[in-house]
Amino acid sequence: MQLTSGTKLAHYEIAAAIGKGGMGEVYRAKDTRLGRDVAIKLLPEEFTRDAERLGRFEREARLLASLNHPHIAAIHGLEEVDGARFLVMELASGEDLSTRLLRGAIPLRESIELAVQIAEALEVAHEKGIIHRDLKPANIKVSGDGAVKLLDFGLAKALESEEGESDLSNSPTMVRAATHAGMILGTAAYMSPEQARGKKADKRADIWALGVVLYEMLTGTRLFGGETVSDTLAAVLRGDIDFTTLPAETPREIRTLLRRCLERNPKNRLHDIADARIALAEVLERGMDDDQPAPSPGARRGARTGAIVIAIACSAVAATLLTLGLMRWLVPAGAAAGARSAHVSIALPEGYEVGSTHLRAVAISHDGARIAYVGLKDGKNRIFVRALGEPEAMALEGTEGGDGPFFSPDGQWIGFFAGSKLRKIAVGGAALETLADAPGHRGGDWGDDGFLYFAPTNVGAIWRVPESGGAATEVTHVNAAGGEVSHRWPQRVA
Repeated sequence: MQLTSGTKLAHYEIAAAIGKGGMGEVYRAKDTRLGRDVAIKLLPEEFTRDAERLGRFEREARLLASLNHPHIAAIHGLEEVDGARFLVMELASGEDLSTRLLRGAIPLRESIELAVQIAEALEVAHEKGIIHRDLKPANIKVSGDGAVKLLDFGLAKALESEEGESDLSNSPTMVRAATHAGMILGTAAYMSPEQARGKKADKRADIWALGVVLYEMLTGTRLFGGETVSDTLAAVLRGDIDFTTLPAETPREIRTLLRRCLERNPKNRLHDIADARIALAEVLERGMDDDQPAPSPGARRGARTGAIVIAIACSAVAATLLTLGLMRWLVPAGAAAGARSAHVSIALPEGYEVGSTHLRAVAISHDGARIAYVGLKDGKNRIFVRALGEPEAMALEGTEGGDGPFFSPDGQWIGFFAGSKLRKIAVGGAALETLADAPGHRGGDWGDDGFLYFAPTNVGAIWRVPESGGAATEVTHVNAAGGEVSHRWPQRVA
C-alpha cells in the first residue's frame, strides 16, 4: 500500500515518505487531533494477514509503548484503517547516524557522548526486559544539538514469525529487504555472532551492536562487510577485528570496553549495558584532551591518588577540598577569620580505593559529623559511611553499584544513585528505599523542604521527589530554543 501526500488515515494526514525498510514503510504525518508531527510506520501486508502473529505483535507493541526515555523514539499507538495496520511513533529530528558516518569518523569526545546516550537508552529498555535486536546506525537519529533517539526499538522481536524463531532467513528485515542489498548488508553487519548463527538473542546482542557502532564512529570505517550477505555474516563470525585502526588518542578504558563488547562468545562478553554506560561516562567526566594519548595505568593511579589527597588527606596545604567542605558546614556565615577547621583522612578497607565514578565520590554531612564515600573494589562500587569521631567506616548493605552520595539536612539519611534509580538509606544501614527512576543521573542533593532534587538523565531538567516517597515532578524547564541542553548537578545552598 503506497501512501501519497495528503492521504488521510483516520486523523493522521500523510505529508511525505521518509523511509522504507524491512519492517515497513515510514511516512511523516500530521496528527490533526493533537496538532503534532508524527511518524507513521505502515506494517507489511503479508504480516497483517497472519492473525496469530498480529496478536503477538500487538502484545509486544503495548510493552514497547511502556518505554519512556528521552533517547528512545516513543510509540504513540497501533492503529487500523481499512485493513491497513500502522504504528504511530514519535518523529525524531536530525539525521541518522549512518548518514553522518558517510562523512567519516566522528571526533573522540562526540563519539563517546553519543555512545553514552545509546547505552542509557538500552539500559532502561533492558531493565524492562526489552532488547533492541536491530541496533545499527540507520536506527540512531542524532539531532543538531547532539541528542540521540533510538528508532525501531524491539520491533525485530515484535515482527518475528514464530515464538523462539531461530531461522535467520525469516528475519523480517532480511525478508522484506530482499531486493535492497545495501539494507541487508547493513543489517547483517551489526548482528551479533549468535544472531548470525540463527540462535536466540538476549541483551548481550545489543552490547555487541553498541561495540560495533562505537568502533565505526571512532574509525569512520565499517567493521564487518562483504559483497554478499554470506560474506558479511562470515566476517561477523570469523573476521579479524583490527583495534589498531582506532585513533591514537583513544583512551585505554575505551579500548578495553570495545574488546569486552566485541567478544564473540557471549559468555565472555560484557554482560550488562550499565557497565558500558558507566565506563563511557567516567571517561567524559574525568575530562580528556582529544589530542593526547591515553595515560598509562600508573599515571591514572597517580592522578586518582592526587585527587584523594586534595579532597581528604591531612597535609600542610592550607585549602583542601575536604577542609573547605567542612568549613562550609562548621563555620557560620560571617564567622571570624580565625575559625577552626578540621582535617580528616580516610582509611579504606583492604583492596578498596575511592570510587572512580561519574558523580562525586565523597560527601560530608551538613553538621560535619559524618563522611560518606564510594569505595571501589574489583570494578564494583559500595557506599561507606563513617562518623568522624569513630576510627572505622561502615559499608552500607544494599548500596552495591551506588554512586553520588549526599546527606539529608539532619545527617540521618544518605541519598545515592544505583541501578538507574534514586535511592535513600539510613546512615545506620537500615530502611533502604527506592524513590525514583534515574536512568542517566547527573547529580542530586537533599533540600530543606522535604524533597530530594536530582537530574534523572544527562539531557533534561531537574526533578524532585518527596523524601517520604511518591511521584517525581519536573521543577525546571530546559530552554532548547535558547541553546540549553540540560540542567545538572543541583546543590542545596546553605
